[in-house]
Amino acid sequence: RARSNGKRGAVSQVVTDRGRGEAEDRDSRGFGGQDRGRSGDEAKMSYSRYRSRSRSVDSSDVENPGNNLFVTGLSSRLTDRDLEKHFSTEGEVIDASIVLDPWTRESRGFGFVTMATLKEAERCIKYLDRSVLEGRVITVEKVLPKDC
Repeated sequence: RARSNGKRGAVSQVVTDRGRGEAEDRDSRGFGGQDRGRSGDEAKMSYSRYRSRSRSVDSSDVENPGNNLFVTGLSSRLTDRDLEKHFSTEGEVIDASIVLDPWTRESRGFGFVTMATLKEAERCIKYLDRSVLEGRVITVEKVLPKDC
């Protein structure tokens, strides 16, 4: 809040300037996804940038070549390295990550593995689906596209 030095006009000028600055800094976030003052393409890009929670630039542009695997039934004691080691028996693992609860940082019981090739991913599905890892039966399947 602005303080007044006894001049009413000075206070209103400060508030007005502050209001304009916030609107410029805020972009489209305060307007429910509608970007005022930008063209259609710019507004869509701005809206999706603030709405997305993913770490990638724009996940809709990334095509799934089929080598991404969804793994469920994971033990809470399992680490990314353990998951990578288990899948490396069937080929080269590009990435292996277990999804963690954001507050407790404990495993949510599922994760994702990216294999180097589609052939290796299919081999993982064939031989590692219903396999036992850390005393638990895991399931392995291809990641489904968003529009399914």
